[in-house]
Amino acid sequence: MLESPTWRANPDWAQRLGYGPQELAQANRRAIGLMQELRQEFTPDVAPIVISGCIGPHSDGYSPTTHLTPDAAREYHAVQIATFAETEADMVTVMTMTYADEAVGVALAARDLAMPAVVSFTVETDGRLPSGQPLGEAIEQVDERTDDWPAYYMINCAHPTHFENVLDGPWCERIGALRANASTRSHAELDEAAELDEGHPLDLASRYAALRKRLPQLRVLGGCCGTDHRHVAAISREWPT
Repeated sequence: MLESPTWRANPDWAQRLGYGPQELAQANRRAIGLMQELRQEFTPDVAPIVISGCIGPHSDGYSPTTHLTPDAAREYHAVQIATFAETEADMVTVMTMTYADEAVGVALAARDLAMPAVVSFTVETDGRLPSGQPLGEAIEQVDERTDDWPAYYMINCAHPTHFENVLDGPWCERIGALRANASTRSHAELDEAAELDEGHPLDLASRYAALRKRLPQLRVLGGCCGTDHRHVAAISREWPT
């Protein structure tokens, strides 16, 4: 899976850079174009390769200052998703969702445009969303409000030690991807850190492998804050085949 570098390519963040609607759409299209070039380059060796249009939150990815209703989030994120729908993107992925209402809105906007979607939540050190809602409850809420539109769910921007103890229930079968942090620090600690915390690649990889039985639908593996090619390579080596 190739994820486009468009986590902040949405209306409010574009406005801060002086981008109008046309410039924003062009930035999103160019990002998908880059993914197309990579797919063409590596398809002879790796196939199939899926292109995903990456979507970020309306507000801060750790501690949001605004809370959108599902309808407001649906309208807001439809701008970016509509652009992706006109490109070679196969799907969209919204990352670092901090509360369920915005995730509902993104999934509904994707459904409106017939785009397969993945919803990724971030959690605090207690396994709950920054909003305080339990992870499983958030997944169930999005499924209920969108008629199960997300293809699957993902957890990102959190270390496995932050969520491995809450993985219990039928909703775990809806988790198909992990992009965990290398660092065990909390979001607040990461915000204040002066240096990047790279964690321990082999430890992270072994924790991924240990989750195989608890997350039977897990099929997309990657890394978030502090990770690089070393972590991804270690995960690939440790993952049971």
